[in-house]
Amino acid sequence: MKKSMVLFLSLPMLISFTACSQEGDNISSSAPTPAAAAPQTFEVSDPETPSVDVPDNFVLVKGGNFQMGSPDTEAWRSEDETQHTVTVSDFYISAYELTQAEYESVMGSNPSSFSGENLPVENISWLDAAAYCNARSESEGRTPVYTIDGQNVSWNRSADGYRLPTEAEWEYACRAGTQTPFNTENSPSADEVNYYGHYPYQIEDNYFSQGNLDTKPGQYRETTVEVGSFGPNPWGLYDMHGNVSEWVWDYYGPYSTEEQTDPTGPVSGVLRIYRGGGWNDFAKNMRSAYRATLDQEKGSFNIGLRLVLNAAAGAGSVSTAGTQNQTGTGGGKVLIAYFSWGGNTKGVAEEIERQTGADLFEITLVNPYSSDYNTVLEEAQRDQNEQARPELAGQVENMEQYDTVLLGYPNWWASIPMPIASFLEEYDFSGKTILPFCSHGGGRFGQSLTAITKLAPEAVMGDALDIHYSGGSSLSSDVSAWLETNGIQTN
Repeated sequence: MKKSMVLFLSLPMLISFTACSQEGDNISSSAPTPAAAAPQTFEVSDPETPSVDVPDNFVLVKGGNFQMGSPDTEAWRSEDETQHTVTVSDFYISAYELTQAEYESVMGSNPSSFSGENLPVENISWLDAAAYCNARSESEGRTPVYTIDGQNVSWNRSADGYRLPTEAEWEYACRAGTQTPFNTENSPSADEVNYYGHYPYQIEDNYFSQGNLDTKPGQYRETTVEVGSFGPNPWGLYDMHGNVSEWVWDYYGPYSTEEQTDPTGPVSGVLRIYRGGGWNDFAKNMRSAYRATLDQEKGSFNIGLRLVLNAAAGAGSVSTAGTQNQTGTGGGKVLIAYFSWGGNTKGVAEEIERQTGADLFEITLVNPYSSDYNTVLEEAQRDQNEQARPELAGQVENMEQYDTVLLGYPNWWASIPMPIASFLEEYDFSGKTILPFCSHGGGRFGQSLTAITKLAPEAVMGDALDIHYSGGSSLSSDVSAWLETNGIQTN
């Protein structure tokens, strides 16, 4: 295949060849000791003897109020980031993301996709994270915080054990007194944060002319790095942006517009929240206000955790109940629905059809995107920035007959193309199973799975498949293994 064909089949990947920094990693070989620094109007220090037994490398975050969410003027903000006033109480938070060595020493196993004692643990579900908190608490003689009963979890706020931060605590700690999109003055560079460094903040609007960018494209490492490899935020916390995202306590839901104190999120829900962005995220998805979501039973190669301890015993308990429809995958009639611009996703869809004999539906537009690569780059980022809903040219007949939808798309700007958003909003996916498959040029799913779960929260999300460009010689076996994992019958 000619190089030009390879380039245009995954839209944002062109910059991999044209704008990649040649500078080195600028990563230290070991994690430094965090040194907390107090910004102008906040205090993060521990001048007194702590009232609880606190391990090394935990930082006392003094409570206060802040504006949670993002202002309407923030570039690439989402509608679910409504800005509101929140007050949080004092708490202790680990300066570092939890390492693989720490996880394995307690749980006896290491599920991570990357291997290294000082790398952050990842590929753990929210329920795994909660179970680790309890197990470590018990191993150190602390009172476990959580009671886990299947999908339902309650939180004893008076317990002295380890726990996940609330979403409000996490954002408060990440911001460290700042009100900007990141806790740095500008978009962090690839020399400051481990992320998809080819895509700094606002690259989408400055793709072909980068003179206006505060931060220029840099290195994409394609892996996690040792915790604490870069400098801390103003409060002594490392990797709050990038490396791996971090699970928080809350179910996903709309923010209250009223002033809140120590909010804990909805009492029930479909999706749990994770924050901060990871090694394969664009900068826009590392913003302090960005909210990512996933089913609490699922993990990912770029989601880990950071531990929190109470600074003082809380009162009462918080009980949550999962409301995810647990319809099993693989049952009933199957539909393959896909959007494809350059042909890669179409090829994957046709391979799935060959193996399953399922119905095939191509998502097309009344006003198709340009066939010119440079033009479609601009059209795609424009539609994503505006959260446009392009009008679709055709409809699925009798969508209600399908129990499982295999949904295919290319990774555009680290998310779904907006025709997929139009498709998801056009039908009722309640109780259906969605199995995403995504073609990409290196970013895997980006934040596309979060976008799908937010648009179809009543659907069950099965295991997803990412295919690099057209998949090459392994496409058939990769598709076969994915179908088997999800219980889809083949010919």
